[in-house]
Amino acid sequence: MKENIIETMCFNFSISIIEFSEKLESENKWVVAKQLLRSGTSIGANVSEAQFAESKKDFIHKLKIAAKEANEASYWLSLCERADSYPRAGSLGDDILSIKKVLSKIISTSIKDN
Repeated sequence: MKENIIETMCFNFSISIIEFSEKLESENKWVVAKQLLRSGTSIGANVSEAQFAESKKDFIHKLKIAAKEANEASYWLSLCERADSYPRAGSLGDDILSIKKVLSKIISTSIKDN
């Protein structure tokens, strides 16, 4: 069976988000930790759900939700990068950018093929 690149990217990103959220919590940054954990792990959940979509339209819809969650996670990561009192997110910013690009390409190709 061929590897699903976006699923793998999102799964690995989710693991990294869990670990970074735990770091945020250890520094008492609970609000951002919770928001980032929710949005960051939701990307992969929606991508996974899209694999069993009932139709092409449903597939596109689920990937669009994943893309929205990716935008939200990107926002929270940007806050961490800019706020002096927050730990830096390291490569998570690059990771989410890559995920957003792949999702965008899959969505646009799926719309064209629909």
